[in-house]
Amino acid sequence: MQVTRSQMLQFLCLLFCASFIETRYTADWTSLDSRPLPEWYDEAKFGIFVHWGVFSVPGFGSEWFWWNWKGALEFEYIVYMIKNYPIGFSYADFAPNFHAQFFDPDEWADIFEASGAKYVVLTSKHHEGFTNWGSPHSWNWNSVDNGPHRDLVGDLGDAIRK
Repeated sequence: MQVTRSQMLQFLCLLFCASFIETRYTADWTSLDSRPLPEWYDEAKFGIFVHWGVFSVPGFGSEWFWWNWKGALEFEYIVYMIKNYPIGFSYADFAPNFHAQFFDPDEWADIFEASGAKYVVLTSKHHEGFTNWGSPHSWNWNSVDNGPHRDLVGDLGDAIRK
């Protein structure tokens, strides 16, 4: 069968138009549940999400430490800061103390594998903007320029891929 130039042009136009078709979802469970689940994810059954960053330094509360202290003005956080840090201490002052000196990505990867986890997600940036990798967009507020002085995301990713 010989394909004519016209047929080829029509086919290419059809492909071009099809590239603009996208599935739209609405803000309701029925719509969201209609989204197909990636096969690998459905089969994995168990994965690990790691939340780790500057908020770990005070060892109090959660990854919402900054918001609970300065945004929501939660009493327990204010008292904690008064008891443990000097007046004028800011959230950014925690970053140099985020050393990650005991972080051994190979050991983490071994533990994750031994647990049976099929995937790992390291939260690379939290709401306060600190990135666990050397982002050029975080203006010195990242783990390469501040704190551990290393790419935590890259180090863990490399260890997991071994």
